[in-house]
Amino acid sequence: MTANLLDFDLEGLAAFCEQLGEKRFRAVQLFRWIHQKGAADFADMTDLARSLREKLPGVCTVADLPVLSRQDSTDGTIKWLFDVGDGNAVETVFIPEDDRGTLCISSQAGCAVGCRFCSTGHQGFSRNLSTGEIVAQLWHAEHFLRRHLKTGERVITNVVMMGMGEPLQNYSALVPALRVMLDDHGYGLSRRRVTVSTSGVVPMIERLAQDCPVALAVSLHAPNDALRDDLVPLNRKYPIAELLDACLAYLPAAPRDFVTFEYCMLDGVNDQPEHARQLLALLKGHGARGVPCKINLIPFNPFPDSGLTCSPRSVVLRFGQILNEGGVVTTVRKTRGDDIDAACGQLAGDVLDRTNAASRLAQRRQATARPIHIVRKERQA
Repeated sequence: MTANLLDFDLEGLAAFCEQLGEKRFRAVQLFRWIHQKGAADFADMTDLARSLREKLPGVCTVADLPVLSRQDSTDGTIKWLFDVGDGNAVETVFIPEDDRGTLCISSQAGCAVGCRFCSTGHQGFSRNLSTGEIVAQLWHAEHFLRRHLKTGERVITNVVMMGMGEPLQNYSALVPALRVMLDDHGYGLSRRRVTVSTSGVVPMIERLAQDCPVALAVSLHAPNDALRDDLVPLNRKYPIAELLDACLAYLPAAPRDFVTFEYCMLDGVNDQPEHARQLLALLKGHGARGVPCKINLIPFNPFPDSGLTCSPRSVVLRFGQILNEGGVVTTVRKTRGDDIDAACGQLAGDVLDRTNAASRLAQRRQATARPIHIVRKERQA
């Protein structure tokens, strides 16, 4: 079986080259050809020794992901649906802005966390992606965009691991992929411009701080455990206090001096002024000095069977005003790619559900159909 060179960070590629009897500088050359120039044909890598160029096709490949579809939004957003085999597909989204180009990358085929407001979670979970499958999304998008825009300059300036899946539940594949993104011989992205978004896998947050600290975004979505237990089931294993402790412990190693908390605005569920005030008290009161953070309010993007609707804009703005006036920097995310279902929470590439997600989520909705009350007392230890 041939190796996929997209599976290797630079150290892994150097070890692979050593097995072939080649020196480290050959790995650097290969790495640059693949990631900086987008080369997949070894014959094009003209500064490699001819003997190596002839040897490589028999032992390795640069394996792109087959494209099932590409959709272009009227606002410039592009969404790819990639085939990852066995009937599974994942989605990747490019979001152009005046000062940056952001790529939203998937880490799993589906997701096992099952957040109520997330289309991917409703689809269920099939499997983790390999490092090569994660990196291939960036490799394909970057070099497609350069050709499409007729530029030799880097197009993707920011990467967010906010696509399908929970990145920290695919940790062993995630970290080498992050290292490829950060490597100066690869994509040369700043740690500040690579963001891992998590629903709160506390032990892996702690490991990421040691192994490859990048910007951290946490899907919070509720100001108390009772409500978050319902919206983000992982909270039952890692409640809010433990999650905030992990965030505080992460910050000394992080490239930014704050954590971003994502908060999806759900009409009548988590969007009332009392929720905002409780959120302020939670974040400013945790630990000795509170949790340094920014809050990103995300208008909910409805999808079939969610049983949820988006908070009215006036409610979202009022919620943000309370937080800003309380001293926590809060922004409202601009919705992009609505017309191609590429907005936050809408990604749902087909997966073979091995988690029976549809029936589990239906049971949860039935069990929580009654109004959710605001909890003012902290969970007892």
